Amino acid sequence: MMKSDNSKEIFPVVDELGNVIGTATRGECHGGSKLLHPVVHLHVFNSKGELYLQKRPMWKDIQPGKWDTAVGGHVDYGESIEQALRREVGEELGITDFIPEFVMSYVFESAREKELVNTFRTVYDGPVTPTDELDGGRFWTVEDIRSNISKGVFTPNFENEIIKIL
Repeated sequence: MMKSDNSKEIFPVVDELGNVIGTATRGECHGGSKLLHPVVHLHVFNSKGELYLQKRPMWKDIQPGKWDTAVGGHVDYGESIEQALRREVGEELGITDFIPEFVMSYVFESAREKELVNTFRTVYDGPVTPTDELDGGRFWTVEDIRSNISKGVFTPNFENEIIKIL
């Protein structure tokens, strides 16, 4: 059976300050409702200044096959931002020992969804073991990232965010 996202998963619905004001399913949040739901992003740099990017699998319901932020995931209902960040980093990259530095939070809106993005960064030189939630990943130089922006290589969300960070 082909993998797919669980459309029945319950997400918190939040206001623009991150206060929980309700709940909705993944399917509702990603189906054009524009219900604002929180997500976490972690940019993983190594000490050489290279940035780890994940490749999104083709079965994802949003932006399949594109390169994206090292870790990106939804906050589950009842979970704090920090708990969600640590869970997602462990699930996606097998990293448990890292120090997140808060960068910013902002609202990202696409044709299908609206997310409150909580962005963090870390410097990490240990092993990275991407799980089967991803289609692998690798470290990119800042020059390689800059030269591939606007060429359909990266997710629009990543491109919007990385220009604020680099």
